[in-house]
Amino acid sequence: MLKILIADDHAVVRGGLRQFLADVPNCRIAGEASTGMETLALIRSEDWDLLLLDIGLPDLNGIEL
Repeated sequence: MLKILIADDHAVVRGGLRQFLADVPNCRIAGEASTGMETLALIRSEDWDLLLLDIGLPDLNGIEL
């Protein structure tokens, strides 16, 4: 099963991605972040199979991350 982290500063976008991926077999949304620093902390805390990353995150953008 793919363990997915969604990083986007818009709750509506995260919710839409979560809803879209809910029906995909062997996928599990295991974490969400709304800032670059939250994303970095989650990346460091455990292993992920897929990161859906917004380029324009506050405090640490997706390119810097």
